Amino acid sequence: MIAAGVASLALGSVSLAPTRVLAALVGRGDPVATAIVIELRLPRTILGLAVGAMLGLAGAALQGYLRNPLAEPSVLGASNAAALGAVGAIYFGLAELNPIVLPVLAIAAALVSLALLFTLAGRSESPLTLILAGIAVSTLAGAAISLALNLSPNPFAAMEIMTWLLGSLENRSFQHVWIALPCIAVGAALLLFDGHALDALTLGEDGARALGTDLRATRLRLLLGVAIGVGGAVAVSGSIGFVGLIVPHLVRPLTDRSPSAILLPSALAGAVLLTFADIGVRLIPSTNELKLGVVTAFLGVPVFLAYLMRERRLW
Repeated sequence: MIAAGVASLALGSVSLAPTRVLAALVGRGDPVATAIVIELRLPRTILGLAVGAMLGLAGAALQGYLRNPLAEPSVLGASNAAALGAVGAIYFGLAELNPIVLPVLAIAAALVSLALLFTLAGRSESPLTLILAGIAVSTLAGAAISLALNLSPNPFAAMEIMTWLLGSLENRSFQHVWIALPCIAVGAALLLFDGHALDALTLGEDGARALGTDLRATRLRLLLGVAIGVGGAVAVSGSIGFVGLIVPHLVRPLTDRSPSAILLPSALAGAVLLTFADIGVRLIPSTNELKLGVVTAFLGVPVFLAYLMRERRLW
């Protein structure tokens, strides 16, 4: 993770030697290196590590709670709802009033989706009910985004929405860092709290209750953690898929495969994966910088295919 952070500070359209990066970080660098490292790359690096960690952790927690290897934050509709809030800010021109409006609306939309999810799921503690309710919320948010694109007042607004939906950390500042980090910290703390409850759920709901697990409280903390953490992450990075899906599968063989054992490794691996993906979009020669969501999607497809091939042997 430290290596990923250092590489993110040093590599880009202009490569810097580690000594120049270190000098800039301690305030003794030349003005050009200081501007590149402090103003451009440091906030981008912090966001890459934090957003990747949140997405990886959320994916691991959801796969443990729902006992579904294909679960990721978008299953509960949090990602799409946060994207809808951001699209609303762009569509109605609110994002031009103040840079903070877009992330605030994204986080608010994620929290609203949580309330809707609770309403649809009701008192049921079944993971299947939660998945179905999440799919409904996600589909509704996706339809609203499509409607906004369809009714976009001009091609430029539609292009701006599409660009944001593809996900990127380009041109992010410390203002975005201060918006996202508190949400990600709260969300991560809530998700890490229930590691033992996730282990108990591997025995089934009745087995978890017999071990004294409060399933309702566990579900509440998990949903709040995903909505707040992922909402804060999506608010500053746009929609970045597949990180929450593929990271738990990558780290699971390196652990004892219990849900609690992959939470922290998934957070670390998610941070590393997204940071290296962000370095990749900066180094890949292209007319316009590639979007992070595109790169992570290409990384996710091989994992899907590997899982499909493994499952096919069991059919």
